[in-house]
Amino acid sequence: MEENIIISNLNDYIFCPRSIYYHNLYYGVDTKSYHGSSQVKGNIAHESIDTGKYSSKKTILKGADIYSEELGVVGKIDLYDSEKKELIERKNKITKIYYGYYLQIYAQYYCLREMGFEVKKIKLYSISDNKSYYLELPTQKEKNNLIQIINEIKAFNLEDKHFSQNKNKCEMCIYKDLCDYYDD
Repeated sequence: MEENIIISNLNDYIFCPRSIYYHNLYYGVDTKSYHGSSQVKGNIAHESIDTGKYSSKKTILKGADIYSEELGVVGKIDLYDSEKKELIERKNKITKIYYGYYLQIYAQYYCLREMGFEVKKIKLYSISDNKSYYLELPTQKEKNNLIQIINEIKAFNLEDKHFSQNKNKCEMCIYKDLCDYYDD
C-alpha cells in the first residue's frame, strides 16, 4: 500500500527535498527545540484556525481535513468560504509567491473538488500586512506538474548522490545543523 503525501510537504520539498526527512526526525519533539522565528510566527498565524476560533460563520470551513485519492495527498485547508466558493491559504507574511505555495494550494483545490466542493477562486492571504493574492485556477499543465512533484517526493532517496544544494536556502534552513550537505 502506497502512503499518501502530506500537502505541506510539497512546499518543503521545493525548499529542500532533504528537509522532509529531517522534519520527520523531529516528529513528536517539542517544536520549541528546533523552530526558528519564521516557523513560530507561522504557527501563531494559524492558531485561530487550528483551534477553530477563526470564525463562527457557518459558511466558513476552517482547518478541515482533505484528501485526494487521485493525487495520493492528504492535509488540511486553512479556509474555504462556501458562499464565495473561495479557497484561502493563509501565510504569516508573503514577500514573494514561491512555487511551493502554488503546489500546496493547487493540491488543496483538487482535494476539495474531488470531495465534492465547488471552488471558483483561490487566494493566498498575507496576515501581517493584510494583503490578498488571487491566483488563477490551475490548468491541466499545472496539474501534471503537481503530479510530477508528488511522484518525485515518493521516489526521493536521501542517499541520492546527485543532490545539489542551494547555499541561500541552506543558510535559512532550520535543519542545517543536522544536514551533512550544509557547510558553513
